[in-house]
Amino acid sequence: MLTSAAALALGLAAGGVLLVAVLTFAQGRALHTEALETAEGVARLVNQDQLTDPIPVTPGVQVQVIDEQGRVRAVSATADRLVPILYEDELRDLPDKEGRVIPGERIGFEGPARVVKVTAGKATHPLRILVARSTSQQTQSVHLLRVTLLIAFPLLVALLAAGLWRALGAALRPVDALRAGAEEITGGTRAGRLPVPNSRDEVGRLAITLNDMLHRLDTARARQRAFVADAAHELRSPLTNMRTELEVAQRLPDDTDWPALTDDLLADVQRLSRLVDDLLLLARSDDGAGRAVAGRPEEIDLGQLAGEVAARYPEVVHEDAAGPLPLVAEPDALARVVANLLDNACRHRRSTVTVRTAADRDDLLIVVTDDGPGIPAADRERVFDRFTRLDDARARDAGGSGLGLAIVRELVRRHGGSVTLGDAEPGLRVEVRLPRHTGAKGATVTGEAPTRPSDATTRPGAPGAETGVPKGRDVITNG
Repeated sequence: MLTSAAALALGLAAGGVLLVAVLTFAQGRALHTEALETAEGVARLVNQDQLTDPIPVTPGVQVQVIDEQGRVRAVSATADRLVPILYEDELRDLPDKEGRVIPGERIGFEGPARVVKVTAGKATHPLRILVARSTSQQTQSVHLLRVTLLIAFPLLVALLAAGLWRALGAALRPVDALRAGAEEITGGTRAGRLPVPNSRDEVGRLAITLNDMLHRLDTARARQRAFVADAAHELRSPLTNMRTELEVAQRLPDDTDWPALTDDLLADVQRLSRLVDDLLLLARSDDGAGRAVAGRPEEIDLGQLAGEVAARYPEVVHEDAAGPLPLVAEPDALARVVANLLDNACRHRRSTVTVRTAADRDDLLIVVTDDGPGIPAADRERVFDRFTRLDDARARDAGGSGLGLAIVRELVRRHGGSVTLGDAEPGLRVEVRLPRHTGAKGATVTGEAPTRPSDATTRPGAPGAETGVPKGRDVITNG
């Protein structure tokens, strides 16, 4: 505020100085013009040989006609008949129709006087006409303006500063409210929303934009908290199993079946490894990292890849296309997509699961169907969220980690495709649509590749033991 008032005062002061300078210049030019017109009028009388003595002029003006020897030939009523208005050197150096300022006391004026010179008469006997006019009126006008500005300037600055204070206060009041709201939000004393002013100006739009940003931040923070809490819960279960088994073995070393204990611990370690790898993949997808793939995209036969994965599931029926389905993609990533979908379908089937590959114009399809209870339409988008289970009462060991479909969507998205859920009547139908000419768009495939039987070793009777693929279904439906 003080800076604005100081800038305003400097601006007004500069304007006042400029006004005085312009007025002084304008009055000086007007005075010169009037004196020059008077001199030219006398010069015409001289040229017409009609010059009278005394020369008639307006009051406050003195006129002298001086010959080439410097003698005064004619004057106005108030001018000196013996001494020229200008000294000899001043008269000689002053150009024709130009003027100069002399002390007015020299010719009986109060204050400075302006003298203009015009040459008339014959070239052999020139006469020089001098017209002197007092500048006291001009000086008085400028002095009056200066006094007026000196008196009015402080009052004007004070009034404008008060008005500026009120105007800026009214304009910045919404900004101050936003600042106070942001401070309260930062201190945790209020909910994460800023007050929106009633005005439809830039401040109002700024408040709406900031509230939208805060909403997105709150949503991201809530998702992050939920993600961390769910991840911690998922990691705790196998860790608890491992700790319990080790404590029992420590207390009863003679009764412990060490080979069986080793198998159990290895299965829990592999479960932890799969979960950590899944979390790492999704975390990298969130922050844009992990742009490198485990293997370079290459041309594969989608039908053959789906058949190889389906062959590890005895309960899965593979319906291959009539011909080859060439596709440029990262094979391990797509194999993981098929394996996750088959895991989900097998966990919820009543009798059969079918995986089918086909061509649809410029796209290739992977369709997985089961005859289980299906997923309600209202939940078909939600199940792609991480750690989502439709039946939280089911055991997590039976229901997987809840990351399978999230990983499926991420890997398919990086290949430029889409995943949709529908009714199989009865059961669930999952359709993966991939462009024919695609490559993995920076998909990162971490952890074990579900297409290699040797990549996973599970304990007898554990999910996935018969196939060697991690069976982490992310959706549990009632029934």
